[in-house]
Amino acid sequence: MTTAFTCRCKGIIGPCPKIGMAAPQWAVPPGYLLFLPNKFSLFKEAVMKVRLIFSLLLVIAGFALESASARDSGGGSTNYLALGDSVTFAYIEQAGYEYYYPTNFVGYADYLDLTLSLNVADAACPGETTGSFISSTAPDNGCRAYRSLFPLHVVYGSIKGTQLAFATGFLQQHSGTQLITINLGANDVFLLEQQCNDDPTCIEDGLPQVLATAEANMTTILAALRATGFNGTIIVANYYSLDYSNQFETEVTMALNQAITAPAPAYGAIVADVFSAFEAAVSNPFAAGNTCAAGLLNASNPPTSPPSCDVHPSQSGHKLITQTIAGVYPQRSGRPVIASLNADR
Repeated sequence: MTTAFTCRCKGIIGPCPKIGMAAPQWAVPPGYLLFLPNKFSLFKEAVMKVRLIFSLLLVIAGFALESASARDSGGGSTNYLALGDSVTFAYIEQAGYEYYYPTNFVGYADYLDLTLSLNVADAACPGETTGSFISSTAPDNGCRAYRSLFPLHVVYGSIKGTQLAFATGFLQQHSGTQLITINLGANDVFLLEQQCNDDPTCIEDGLPQVLATAEANMTTILAALRATGFNGTIIVANYYSLDYSNQFETEVTMALNQAITAPAPAYGAIVADVFSAFEAAVSNPFAAGNTCAAGLLNASNPPTSPPSCDVHPSQSGHKLITQTIAGVYPQRSGRPVIASLNADR
């Protein structure tokens, strides 16, 4: 999924202006004078700095205590690990300064946290591909650029750390984690579409290799998650079509969904059929198969006429994804987790 970047203007970093807008001019306004502080103002500044440092130390200590308490020693944990790309992250295009505060981005992982009474750690990265999830050198669609500019919902171990490294480390520290969801693969196809300049013939020719790679990468990911000793529930969420009335686009989405969910049974993972849930929601005379018209995608920013959408779920879309995943969660349906895994193998 697409990402936003920051611009440098007169030595100050801030969000890039929207396309077609003049760059902002950050400077001292007319009539404002610069002055040197006197001794008293310097003393006040020093006191404020000491207070700020003390406050930061308290915050850090609080985070340390919270992390320590979250590391469970048995099966009593209610931890939930959400993995994926900008859909899982709840990314919004052209959000501006909101990018500096990841709590602004609320999506299905947060709703599942509330619905299932779990404690979510959302490790998703906007622009993540199945390859970049595993390797810091594999092509991505903006994840590394986003991470270099803005915080994610969690902090990876290093600037070059991968989402897979974070996930396996998390599971090793939180042995009682109950649920993992993973929604990944759309950016693999988006990269192909960019390379092909959206030419359908080019996309058709390149799609088989992209899908084969995505399936192999998903196999690697699921195997690595299970290799940590995690025996809880893994749910692979597939993707919705942006427009079910567009046959070519919908068939590409279906092919991608087949690839990313194919390895699931071998690793006791369950598939949440988001594709069918959205299809049912848009099957009415008003929407006529259009996911945007059904209100399930974020409106384009800036607005267009007629109205259009970007590729990310709206709050209604996220809530529908939540319902779909919660509906197949074994503990919610009354099936024990381990029994469900054995039955699905």
